Amino acid sequence: MRQAGRYLPEYREIRARGADFLDVCLSPDLAVEITLQPIRRYGFDGAIVFSDILIVPHALGQKVWFVEGTGPRLEPLRRIEDLDRLSQGGMAEALAPVYETLRRLRRELPPEVTLIGFAGAPWTVASYMVEGGTSKDYALAKTWAYRAPAEFSRLIDLLVGATADYLIAQVEAGAEALQLFDSWAGVWPEAELRRWCLEPAKEIVRRVKTVYPDVPIIVFPRGAGLMYEAFAQEVGADALSLDTTMPLVWAREHLQGKVALQGNLDPLLLVAGGEAQRQATRAILDALASGPFVFNLGHGITPPTPPDHVSALVEQVRSWRPGS
Repeated sequence: MRQAGRYLPEYREIRARGADFLDVCLSPDLAVEITLQPIRRYGFDGAIVFSDILIVPHALGQKVWFVEGTGPRLEPLRRIEDLDRLSQGGMAEALAPVYETLRRLRRELPPEVTLIGFAGAPWTVASYMVEGGTSKDYALAKTWAYRAPAEFSRLIDLLVGATADYLIAQVEAGAEALQLFDSWAGVWPEAELRRWCLEPAKEIVRRVKTVYPDVPIIVFPRGAGLMYEAFAQEVGADALSLDTTMPLVWAREHLQGKVALQGNLDPLLLVAGGEAQRQATRAILDALASGPFVFNLGHGITPPTPPDHVSALVEQVRSWRPGS
């Protein structure tokens, strides 16, 4: 999950210089520095390249910008004709700064720290592209998919190809593991979740694994509920990232024998800290750490998080032993 960001004073210092968020993501000097900040402070086992899932729409030719305090904005896609504005032809050039960031990070990171690349999954990225930003109900994107699934498939198929190519190029630039974020998977009923989330993730994993079979891929179908089991059985990922709602015992019994698991501390417990954080962390470790497992949050770290709470979490995880 996201490591760097507004909870770190050193990150806020960089952002205070007034650079646009997208420009920061596309500036190797800044993106390398921001990626390294939490590694220097906490010594995490993996470094997640500083970027954003909306880099892909930008690279496809959609206008993307960020409004401070509000979030992302995109020139929305509302008709099938709008898709004609998108093309993979300029992706390599548009994403070259991300690849340069990865190359520099691979040189600068300690060899024991894994460099993790990522991308947004097609449905989640498509929802931003159609809605024009964040949404409470994804009504425009979902209605388009229900009303004209063949048209919506054209957008999803474009994103499958673009995302797979992007992830492959990230490995070529130095990424040693990959994560695919489908943050809004949970808004769909079962049949549509399979069509718009599971099947695209499966195809992306297949394409990446065809080129780099040994690179671990983590898939995060946030809110998928019991469909997590289908993701574990069918997608071909090496690991699933659990959202904060997933029952630990169920995950251990139904998922962990099929894939590694990652997660799933509630980010707001990291804000609260203290005994509540310690007990929840202990429960996750006791339930999952006996199998293949990466301790992490159940979604991204939030701006109000006190850095000292992260330090306490790292210390607790590293000192945990079965029965301790």
